[in-house]
Amino acid sequence: MASPIEQFQIKPIIPVINFTNSSAFMIGAAAVIVGGLLYATRKRAVVPGRAQSVAEVLHDFVANTLVDATGKEGMKFFPLVFSLFMFVLTANLLGMIPGFFTVTSHIIVTFALAMLVIGTVVVYGFMKHGTHFLGLFVPSGVPGWLLPFIVVIELISFLSRPISLSLRLFANMLAGHIALKVFAGFVVSLLAAGGALTILAPLPLLMAVALMALEFLVAALQAYVFTVLTCIYLNDALHPGH
Repeated sequence: MASPIEQFQIKPIIPVINFTNSSAFMIGAAAVIVGGLLYATRKRAVVPGRAQSVAEVLHDFVANTLVDATGKEGMKFFPLVFSLFMFVLTANLLGMIPGFFTVTSHIIVTFALAMLVIGTVVVYGFMKHGTHFLGLFVPSGVPGWLLPFIVVIELISFLSRPISLSLRLFANMLAGHIALKVFAGFVVSLLAAGGALTILAPLPLLMAVALMALEFLVAALQAYVFTVLTCIYLNDALHPGH
């Protein structure tokens, strides 16, 4: 039985330019998003068809999530948030296809996305508020003697955001795919064993089917969680005061 970890191996496709299977699937995810949205909005009908309705639902869903977290002022970040949501969702769903590669199961990819979010928060926060952005680390109403400890805690909390944001997505996708591979391997092993063990094969098969359904839910849920946390962090760039 093949190792459950084998599906996460980075394999070079064009070694000269360091183009790997991970690179190919990231480009593929971007192509699916651009192609799908262009196809869905090609007619721009007043009464939308099914494809345009899906595109509009996705647009409104992300827009409402962003406005709820940041107010209307946060809509300036809509292109960033929508792009992140669509990329994570598409990459997660593409990874559910047998034989495909899940780019979000690699910590370097999720960490790069998280750093993009945190980098945007820091750069925009200082550009708009200057040194007042540092008020994010100084809660109001805290006694002076307690303030140094609170500032350190707030600073550590802020610096841990890209770690927690990236680890959450990475760990969920990695664990789910490993579990699927393990149960699928049980089915193959029991069938290959023959005899009475063949009777037990449907049990891990049923578990694999249930896990597959759960993984589709997790794929969408993790894209939503990543988007919500991104909106919350961007709100700190817009309104750094506690």
